[in-house]
Amino acid sequence: MISIENLSVEFGGFTLLNDISFVLNTNDRTALVGKNGAGKSTLLKIIAGIQRPSQGRVSYPKEISIGYLPQQMKLNDTLTVKEEAALAFNHLQEMQNELENLHIQLSRRTDYESEAYQHIIQRAADLQELLMISGINNFEAEIEKTLIGLGFSREDFDRPTKEFSGGWRMRIELAKILLQSPDVLLLDEPTNHLDIESIQWFENFLSTRAKAVMLVSHDRAFLDAVANRTIEIVRGKIYDYKASYSEYVELHQKRREQQLRAYENQQKQIQKTEEFIERFRYKPTKSNQVQSRIKQLEKIEVIEVDEVDNSHLNLKFPPAPRSGSYPVSLENVTKSYGDHVVFSNVNMTIHRGDKVAFVGKNGEGKSTLVKCIMNEIDFQGKLELGHNVKIGYFAQNQAQLLDENLTVFETVDQVATGEVRTKIRDILGAFMFGGEASEKKVKTLSGGERSRLAMIRLLLEPVNLLILDEPTNHLDMASKDVLKKAIGEFDGTAIIVSHDRYFLNELVTKIYEFDRGKVIEHLGGIYDFMAKKKLENQQQPETSIQNSYVRIEEKTNNQKRKNKLSYHKQKERNRQIRKLEKEIQETEEEITKMEEDLSSIESELTTPEGASNVSLLQSYIDLKNKITISMNIWEKLTLEMEKLQNNQ
Repeated sequence: MISIENLSVEFGGFTLLNDISFVLNTNDRTALVGKNGAGKSTLLKIIAGIQRPSQGRVSYPKEISIGYLPQQMKLNDTLTVKEEAALAFNHLQEMQNELENLHIQLSRRTDYESEAYQHIIQRAADLQELLMISGINNFEAEIEKTLIGLGFSREDFDRPTKEFSGGWRMRIELAKILLQSPDVLLLDEPTNHLDIESIQWFENFLSTRAKAVMLVSHDRAFLDAVANRTIEIVRGKIYDYKASYSEYVELHQKRREQQLRAYENQQKQIQKTEEFIERFRYKPTKSNQVQSRIKQLEKIEVIEVDEVDNSHLNLKFPPAPRSGSYPVSLENVTKSYGDHVVFSNVNMTIHRGDKVAFVGKNGEGKSTLVKCIMNEIDFQGKLELGHNVKIGYFAQNQAQLLDENLTVFETVDQVATGEVRTKIRDILGAFMFGGEASEKKVKTLSGGERSRLAMIRLLLEPVNLLILDEPTNHLDMASKDVLKKAIGEFDGTAIIVSHDRYFLNELVTKIYEFDRGKVIEHLGGIYDFMAKKKLENQQQPETSIQNSYVRIEEKTNNQKRKNKLSYHKQKERNRQIRKLEKEIQETEEEITKMEEDLSSIESELTTPEGASNVSLLQSYIDLKNKITISMNIWEKLTLEMEKLQNNQ
């Protein structure tokens, strides 16, 4: 489908990508992995046509459509959510307008036998067929399903996009791209602003409805659910694995072990050769052998070993000062903004040593309750912190409190004490501040880099209650592993607001769910909670408008299974299936015949005479269009038959 051939990217003498080649095929759902700065986002931009490579090319058929979701985008502020999402179907509206104009022309013309009249009829028929296949009468339902799947409520549909935060606006853009049903989806960190429920819907969409996908993500659970292929970028080269992300991790480790063994063997050989040269350099009788060894050394290509994975760095929080038995307790806590109730009557007791997670859709009050605990905002009810509670707080604005005139190293050195001071550079390396990056001034860092630096400072402070609001948003997988291991071994209490299931798994033992103004306690881990929610959702009535697209489809299918068809309906269904089978067979035969004719025309076009024959070229184009229409009809008929066959 898309061919990347000998692609290279250079910046000021630095080679980011070096002569890489691969093919992205239909049904490939490819995870693009590598350390930050390896070139993942750059490669997506090049495939999307936004950036040009230094060398090489990206090639694909003209009819292939590409949908690209960058990490940042800008939406129109004058439209509502639904109107913005409906822009995905602008091409259908244009086709509808053209069809109406053609009908007007036909009503006014009287030259029924003319070639022009016949051409208008044919064009109108083609448009009518394309509009039917494209679902012109169903696109509003598709818009609603997609928006609900991505976490919007029906009340949001008519709100202007300018009322929404950047994360919600990203969801609108994602909805537009998915509704366009492109042949290739290029997604750069698509789950950054999605909650767990929306991520699950999105996973199902990509696994069942997307054609070809290439994505960059630091969400391991998401990658495992979606990817069937993994391409790793290392020092400008790529390693292509026909494997899921977890399988890739194992294969990558084996490859590195092989590299290490080969490197060690090569180094031993080099050392022996150098020793021979040094020993016999000044002996005339050995001069030929010495020169031969020198030439051997010059020809050796030193084996490179993948960079060491710092995720196994044994980083620990300082010992937590002992707090009271109940670091946080809430009784009937309510928070409102005017008439809008964020949550009401929240009762919660967090015990010393608990690791708990706050989960729920964005905007349900997770961060608001954290701010109540931190006493940053007013609330109603009773909220108490236990004896000797010392809080370590990580919020999205935490990075703004750093001293901009210090270097990265100095910022961490300020809070490091004892033995940890000898490991500062290792810690910085684990959080992507290795080498010269540790000497950067804070004022030169990006927002994501500042967040990572604030996280490192927090890791080194002696506290007994950690409150972390979306701590993994700007961390790569290795850094997440360091943080998760450190929190797991932390002997204090932790409250974590996160949608990263892999990060929360085996870390938290209690979940507080924020749902429509209520905060509900669930004992167990994140996957226990998700299993329980899935069971509850299956038991909810079909009219619940908050259900995601997946849940709607599951309930519809369950209802269909319960409603057994009567004998007469069964008979009619079988008749329709036989009719569709016949139509499918006829369409397949028609497509086969047209493809044979197309092949014949292609052969003629390769000759000098054929290449200059304009009429032959037009026949080729018309025949390709007819094949495309017939393929769409075949797909529609096949889907109808599958629908009937599943309607037991």
